[in-house]
Amino acid sequence: MLQVRRLNAGYGKVQVLWDVDLTVRRGEIISIIGANGAGKTTTLKSIMGLIIPFKGTIQFDGEDITGLPVHEIVRKGISLVPEGRHLFPKMTVLENLRMGGYAVNGNKYRDLLEKVFQIFPVLKERRNQLASTLSGGEQQMLAIARGLMSDPKILLLDEPSLGLAPKIVKKVMKVVSKIREEGITILLVEQNAKISLEISDRGYVLETGKIVLEGTSDELLRNEHVRKAYLGLM
Repeated sequence: MLQVRRLNAGYGKVQVLWDVDLTVRRGEIISIIGANGAGKTTTLKSIMGLIIPFKGTIQFDGEDITGLPVHEIVRKGISLVPEGRHLFPKMTVLENLRMGGYAVNGNKYRDLLEKVFQIFPVLKERRNQLASTLSGGEQQMLAIARGLMSDPKILLLDEPSLGLAPKIVKKVMKVVSKIREEGITILLVEQNAKISLEISDRGYVLETGKIVLEGTSDELLRNEHVRKAYLGLM
C-alpha cells in the first residue's frame, strides 16, 4: 500500500532523514520506534506532504505522491493524527469532527460520523462539549476520530500515548487495534516501544534519521539492542 524509498528530508538546510526505506502492506499495523529527535515525525510529515523531501520517493497504492499538496494526499486516502492532538479547543466535539470530514458530503459523512461514534461512544455523549473541556484521553480519542472522518485507507498516528496515564494508553491502543479491524491500515509512531510493538505486525527502528533495524514485532521485542535501548531490559 505504502512504499517509501531512499527518503531524505529535513527543514531548510538541516537534514533529518537519510535514505529511509519502509513498506506498509494493506491491513497491517506498522510501528516506527526511536528516541526523541530520531526523525519519526519528519517521516510522517514527508508522507503527508507537510514537508517536501530533498530526494527519494513515496508511493501510495502504486502512485507516486511525492511532493503532492496535503489536500490531494488526504483525498487519496491518507490521514494524519498529529503529535499533540492539535484540536480546535474553542470548537465542540462535533465541530472538530466536521473539520475532519470537510471533504466528505451527504450520506457518506453521516455514515462516517455514526461509525466514529460506535468506536468512541464517549464522543457521542460529549458531542456538544468544547474540545478544551475533555480529559486528555478523550482529547486523544477525538484527534483520532477526526482523522477517521476523512475516510482514510491508511491512518498515520504520531505519538498517541503522549502525556497519557498508563491505563489510558492501554485503552487508546485497544482502539488502534479496533480501527485496524475496521479495515484501516495504520502506521504508528511511538516512543513507548513495548506497547507499540505489542499491537503491531512489523516495526522499524529509526535512529539519528536512519533505519537501523526492521523485522516482525516479535523479532524486535526479542532483539538485544531494542531490549536495552527501548525496553529498559538486559
